[in-house]
Amino acid sequence: MQSVKSILVFIVVVLLLCAALIYSGAYNVAADEPHLKPVSALLGVIRSRSIAVRLDNITPPRNLDSEERLVRGGELYGSMCAGCHLGPGVQETGFYKGLNPQPPRLARHGGDPEPRELFWVIKHGIKMTGMPAWGLTHDDEAIWDTTAFVMQLPDMSAEEFSRLSSDNP
Repeated sequence: MQSVKSILVFIVVVLLLCAALIYSGAYNVAADEPHLKPVSALLGVIRSRSIAVRLDNITPPRNLDSEERLVRGGELYGSMCAGCHLGPGVQETGFYKGLNPQPPRLARHGGDPEPRELFWVIKHGIKMTGMPAWGLTHDDEAIWDTTAFVMQLPDMSAEEFSRLSSDNP
């Protein structure tokens, strides 16, 4: 009985400390300062696990590496993604530098995540990161086209990126 009482007291104390932290405004949410390392690590684990448990029903199309998808995906990436995620040969802008968390530079590691994960993130977005849910405005084919393009970004030259991501190829 004493151990149950001790556990309850511990839980109440933790909840009171959390409430004090929240209501005191002590945690800085300003975008010009990064999260504390433990908060950043916790959010990373939450994001990774949340996405991982939602991938089972997603099957990439067989023609994910087709030239047609790459061309359509390049146009979509240029209009939807390049402003935040940049591309090969694209310098960081003031807009990019002001985002927190910083969007991943997909040209450096765009092909790292599996296609299903990229598709899910592009379609559903990620809360509190500035990553929109493009599935609200684009069908799955457009999302797969964008996914196909992102998968190729790390191997793309600046010239090829410019040609494929431009509205006027």
